Amino acid sequence: METALTKLVGVRHPIVQTGMGWVAGPRLVSASANAGVLGILASATMTVEELRGAVREVKSRTDEPFGVNLRADAGDARERVRIIIDEGVKVASFALAPSRELIAELKDAGVVVIPSVGARRHAEKVAAWGADAVIVQGGEGGGHTGEVATTVLLPQVVDAVEIPVVAAGGFFDGRGLVAALAYGAAGIAMGTRFLLTSDSTVPEAVKARYLAATVKDVTVTRAVDGLPHRMLRTDLVSSLEGASRTRSFTQALRRAAGFRKLSGLTWTAMIRDGLAMKHGKNLSWSQVLLAANTPMLLRASMVEGRTDLGVMASGQVAGVIDDLPSCAELVERVMADAERVLQELAAANG
Repeated sequence: METALTKLVGVRHPIVQTGMGWVAGPRLVSASANAGVLGILASATMTVEELRGAVREVKSRTDEPFGVNLRADAGDARERVRIIIDEGVKVASFALAPSRELIAELKDAGVVVIPSVGARRHAEKVAAWGADAVIVQGGEGGGHTGEVATTVLLPQVVDAVEIPVVAAGGFFDGRGLVAALAYGAAGIAMGTRFLLTSDSTVPEAVKARYLAATVKDVTVTRAVDGLPHRMLRTDLVSSLEGASRTRSFTQALRRAAGFRKLSGLTWTAMIRDGLAMKHGKNLSWSQVLLAANTPMLLRASMVEGRTDLGVMASGQVAGVIDDLPSCAELVERVMADAERVLQELAAANG
């Protein structure tokens, strides 16, 4: 199925596996790429040297195109951009809108730039700065999310920009792909659906928690870092929502100390990153600390399997997913479903 996305990045199918921290590592990304979609390596939870090693590992596992996701506001963003360029990575994806200068630097080196956005005005801004495509996530998506549903946000962005638009938030099958194409998108991006595959390194017990979840078990909370965050409701989330300000600060400080030791960041760098994630919001100091070390809360679940100590970012689609196919099986299924739906539509209107 050829679309503007497949032609832009050189993949066989118009699907993106999103860059999920602690989840989208070399094994998942290479499996996605080998299945014919655009796998995105998550770099925000890696050191600079770990990123270089991860890129090389993906390249050793696949000859297909893949991308790297990074935070545009990170203090070492330019260093990470240089790795992307030096290692010949096909695509740079950004969780936040990159600067005009970063976009230009990447494009001059032949790297395709695809920022993720959650509002029409952000899509218009990065398109004007030279982004090659944009991923638009509606409120159904996991992790930090907005309030506007994909079915409302997507057509707004498609109408507003001339570059290819990839739809994210609420997609898990071929019917969704066809619907996104009908809205004018060039493809879909899926996170939770790829997390719940046999190629994902997330512990099996954690995957079981996702599979057991209903749609009502996926909630949006501000208790983790002060920003709307879609995740599975757990005892930890409930305790954060009910904690006093003093207790929240103490917990945030303890977790921040653990993340500082793991990441090698200084306290100054962690606070700077936490403040950068405020996005103009009036956050308490405990929320700033939690914003800085949210990766630690995700790591506890996604790497260590400690759902009692961590959070589990999740799209609403977790409530309708009930199996763990390989990436190859998933992509084959999605594309077969999409072709079937297109044929049925053609027959119904023929």
